[in-house]
This record gives sequence, C-alpha cells and structure tokens, in this order.
Amino acid sequence: MVTQITRGIKISVLTSFEGTYFKNYKLHFAFSYEITIENHSKDSVQLNTRHWEILDSLNNIEIVDGEGVIGKKPVLKPGEKHTYNSGCLLSSPFGAMSGYFNMINFTTTKTFKVIVPTFKLSAPFALN
Repeated sequence: MVTQITRGIKISVLTSFEGTYFKNYKLHFAFSYEITIENHSKDSVQLNTRHWEILDSLNNIEIVDGEGVIGKKPVLKPGEKHTYNSGCLLSSPFGAMSGYFNMINFTTTKTFKVIVPTFKLSAPFALN
C-alpha cells in the first residue's frame, strides 16, 4: 500500500493483478486498484474531477481526465472516508499510475489538488 497526505486529505492505494486476456489480437494485462480517501482536515470537501497518467513498461502513456470517481463526486466531512475500486489495462506486465483529484473546500470555496501517490502495477509471474 502507498499513502500520501495533501492538505489534510490522505490517499491510500492497494493494487492487484487480475489476469491476462486477448483483445483485438493483442495480449492485455488487467490490474485493479482500491483507493481510500480520508478527510483529516477540519473542513468538508468534495472530489470533483480526477487526472491519471498511466504508464506501462513499453513507454506507452495514457492520460485520463474525468468527472468524479466511478460516477460519484463524494463529499467528505471531517473524519469521513470514501473507498472505491477501479482498474486499468496495460500492454505489458509492469507499469505505474499517478495523478491527482481536484477537490473543493466547502469552508473556503477554493479548489485544490490532492496528489495520488505513484503506485506500481506488476504481474507477479513477471517478477524474479
């Protein structure tokens, strides 16, 4: 698990290899990840958008921007947390993801970035 705290918001990430399959005559490596967002600040916040950079070991990079996470824009009061699961496909058995969430602080009405720590994606059969 990797964790990072930005402005009182703690992000924790767990990853898992889900398997391989062929799509359009090409082998893909499927990974899942679980992200927990914890509000350790004194203000209520809301996650509005996300930004991901997904990199595989073949130097392919995919940028993903979108509203919320898995169709939700969670509001977190002080002390609350939100956990969700998602996944990605890579063209190689190794890779990494990094990014950030754009959030709004309801007390100040200001938006801010919460950094998601870089997390590695690796198929266990490919490790020495």
